[in-house]
Amino acid sequence: MSNATVTKQDCIENCQECRTTLNDMLTATCLAEGGDHVDPSHVKLMLDCAAACNACVDFMSRNSDFHSLYCRACAEICQACADSCLKIGGMETCVECCRRCHESCSAMAS
Repeated sequence: MSNATVTKQDCIENCQECRTTLNDMLTATCLAEGGDHVDPSHVKLMLDCAAACNACVDFMSRNSDFHSLYCRACAEICQACADSCLKIGGMETCVECCRRCHESCSAMAS
């Protein structure tokens, strides 16, 4: 997905998928795995990422003039979350959805 082809609807869908995936992985996988999966900084980052995705969906779906500001922040948070999930391992689903969301939010931020 190149920046030129990303639509607002694509970004909304990526944010929704990312939020849902992170919440599911946090409750179904991280809590069960323990260890690094429940490190406070990692858990906070996952929660921040889900919240940022939710904010982006809200701003984009109501055609806010400020959606690009939220998308810029969300892209940065998604990248950090993808890096954290990759470092911990066993969280490829999160890494993939965070990277997709980072890409589409970066496109919406520009």
